[in-house]
Amino acid sequence: MTPQFGLIVVGDEILSGKRADKHLNKVIDLLSDRGLALSYAEYVGDEPERIKAVLSRAFASGDVVFCTGGIGATPDDHTRLCAAQALGVSLQLHPLAAELIRERMQAMAQEKGEVFDPERPDNIHRLNMGCFPQGASIIPNPYNKIPGFSCSGSAGGGVHFFPGFPVMAWPMLEWVLDTQYTHLFGSQAKVERSVIVYEALESTLTPLMQRIEATHSGVRVFSLPSVDHPVHGRHIELGVKGLATDSLAAWNDLIDGLHHLGAKLGPEMVRD
Repeated sequence: MTPQFGLIVVGDEILSGKRADKHLNKVIDLLSDRGLALSYAEYVGDEPERIKAVLSRAFASGDVVFCTGGIGATPDDHTRLCAAQALGVSLQLHPLAAELIRERMQAMAQEKGEVFDPERPDNIHRLNMGCFPQGASIIPNPYNKIPGFSCSGSAGGGVHFFPGFPVMAWPMLEWVLDTQYTHLFGSQAKVERSVIVYEALESTLTPLMQRIEATHSGVRVFSLPSVDHPVHGRHIELGVKGLATDSLAAWNDLIDGLHHLGAKLGPEMVRD
């Protein structure tokens, strides 16, 4: 079976409104560009027990899950430890991560005209950013070399961890997709077909919607009512979404059913 894709966004700043989440729409776009789809997203604050619970579900799901935020080395960064606890393993300094972090620290020292001292307390502390759950593999960071990491789930799939900064997270996420999941590209490409239905009630359309989903496996029917649309006024956008061939058959069935009901139809739309 093709795994589902999920997103976890960690951070109090998102839930408090101090920062607006930018990851959701971008992840949807990155997946869509590759014929894949996001199945769910979760937001969680900087609370270790909640983060651990969310990650435990992710590891047990068999899904491919992307997790952003909380992998730094400040007191409010809990994601690395919570991931280890969810897996029942210890945190370990990854040798390659340590090498990359030291390279970054050395470059920063050179930029300031300073001599790099690897034993300086703040430099030793920065190595915590390379402490990952035992068995993790690294995700390269083209922005500043500080890597993310990936862990396999207990039911297959995997959870991939990125910084909260979009400038780092997005190219790292693309790297994961393009190196680990090319065999899935195109497997979830779907087509959405819909039509504007005027002067109809959802209760009247519900039996038709139920019949379409029962008849056409893998196709989802949706209904988006509007009461004050600037062009169409009060109406319902009714449609189907699924793989190209499946959705076309369901679409033809839906249109026939609407004609049978005597529905007043408006413009039709197709979205990939």
